[in-house]
Amino acid sequence: MTTTPAPGRRGAAGPGFPVPSTDRTAGQESPLHPAPAPDTAPTPRTGSPSGPAAKGTPAPQGHPAGSTTARTPPTPNTRAPKEPAGTGADGHPTTDGTPAPPAVNGRAAGVDSGLLGPVWAGTPVAAVVSDEAWIDGMVAFEAALADAQAELGSVPAGVGDAVRAAGRGGGLDPVALARRGREAANPVVFLVARLTELVAAADPEAARYVHAGSTSQDVLDSAAMLVATGALRLLHGDLGRIRTALAGIAAGHRDTPAAARTLTQHAVPTTFGLRAAGWLTLVSDAHDRVGAVLDRGLPVSMGGAAGTLAAYRDQLLAAGAAGDHPELRLVELVAARLGLAVPGVPWHAVRTPVAELAAVLSLAAGALGKFAADVLVLSRTEIGEVAEPAATGRGQSSAMPQKRNPVLSTLVAAAARQVPVYALVLQQSVVAEDERSAGAWHAEWEPLRHCLRLTGGAAHTAAELAEGLVVHGGRVAANTALTGGSLVAERLSVALGAELGRTRAKQIVTRAVRAAEGGAPLVAAVRSALEEAGWADEVSVSPERLLDPAGYLGSAGPLVDRAVRRAGTVPISTPTPPTNPAAALDRDVPEDSEKTP
Repeated sequence: MTTTPAPGRRGAAGPGFPVPSTDRTAGQESPLHPAPAPDTAPTPRTGSPSGPAAKGTPAPQGHPAGSTTARTPPTPNTRAPKEPAGTGADGHPTTDGTPAPPAVNGRAAGVDSGLLGPVWAGTPVAAVVSDEAWIDGMVAFEAALADAQAELGSVPAGVGDAVRAAGRGGGLDPVALARRGREAANPVVFLVARLTELVAAADPEAARYVHAGSTSQDVLDSAAMLVATGALRLLHGDLGRIRTALAGIAAGHRDTPAAARTLTQHAVPTTFGLRAAGWLTLVSDAHDRVGAVLDRGLPVSMGGAAGTLAAYRDQLLAAGAAGDHPELRLVELVAARLGLAVPGVPWHAVRTPVAELAAVLSLAAGALGKFAADVLVLSRTEIGEVAEPAATGRGQSSAMPQKRNPVLSTLVAAAARQVPVYALVLQQSVVAEDERSAGAWHAEWEPLRHCLRLTGGAAHTAAELAEGLVVHGGRVAANTALTGGSLVAERLSVALGAELGRTRAKQIVTRAVRAAEGGAPLVAAVRSALEEAGWADEVSVSPERLLDPAGYLGSAGPLVDRAVRRAGTVPISTPTPPTNPAAALDRDVPEDSEKTP
């Protein structure tokens, strides 16, 4: 799919970040419980437009032409705190007049606060992919669409501002929208209905033009791209932090001999720096690929009912818009306002953007998982070559007071095991029938959110791990010497093979290594094996010289240098705090949360 990038995406404050409103709980998700439709329109909360839409009165259709005028800047967010919710027919609190799910032990039922998601709970990505962020993204699309239509003269000026004001007013309750969303198999239908009511309460004329010519998939897919862009920016910044930290570890231990392990056993000497260079290379690969997606830009979704943009076109032509296909210009204007790219064709059933997200997120999670897996092994009590950064209360056991568990690595490893499974669902969505799929599209939403928040949470956690990782050089050296020279048996075998032949050399070295396992010094065991075989006079090499691990490191040093140079060739950006998509909603921007505790 060909896309046209919008400038200044990566690392720059600006469009593309749906931001949760400050009067909602960041990171919480809404339950999906069906409920009957309300008999009356909800009463507006404090700060929302004054007066509900008339009961049972749908927003009028039709799209008279309007003149193009200068857009009014969004008003500052002066929203007051939410008022207490009302009470439904079953006596439980509600926000829209419909019965709410019963509380459990005094707490709202069905709200995911991250209790079972410690990888992402409390990290910046939790807010960026929350229900509230998705709602903000959908409202941002509706506002940008109205702005672009006003610029082309098909709706009156100010409709976009009315949509923004309605989105700020606190009347879009994610719990209510989630429950009603079951009736349409997506949350957009009732979001648009509720948004239209809120706009009508303040400006009945503007309400006629909400969602004009659009369709549910345009709204939700565009919101998904805004949410994903915000999450990718955070991910890119944290991968940059990890890249910098691992480059420092690799360079600092460039020449530190260490025991390489293959199939769980000591193999040959390596350096700790080269091990870190492996982590660094994976993270650099992921960082580069995330950056490439951000540079190219995720695409806006605009296709209308079946990907032809026909409704958009007729509306614009009826209003006297210039050109044979003003709808294509409309797509460009909406994309520019949201900071998204322009797709080559509508992608309702061409799911390349989602599949690409799945691939890059799976790679990033896997790269972080490899780093975490090695830290978990190396921090074992009997190995002890590394330790996680210490923090008060971190790693405590509920039963064993002596323990300091490697919890940061555990969280990262847990995410790495989950992301590929969710990514598989996203990859399968490419096999979508017709011009819009029943089920394949719907199956994407939660797996996409899980991939974004698990990978984002893992990266935020791994950044703290990498920046504070402690390398115990003494234990590295002790483990390297643990087998008394057997770690360099390969070198000894090659050297003896040049004089005795490969078969006889392997016999000598194998016999000597087995004797060393019983406690005999390896050098003495080699000499004894040679004498017993009658080959001592045929050998001129010195076993003592050959058994020094520091003398058998190959190109470890230059390879470390290569990885570190590569890591330093790309500027490492600091994660940009989330900002409002295209300044559409005037949300208050929350400060970056603390690192994972």
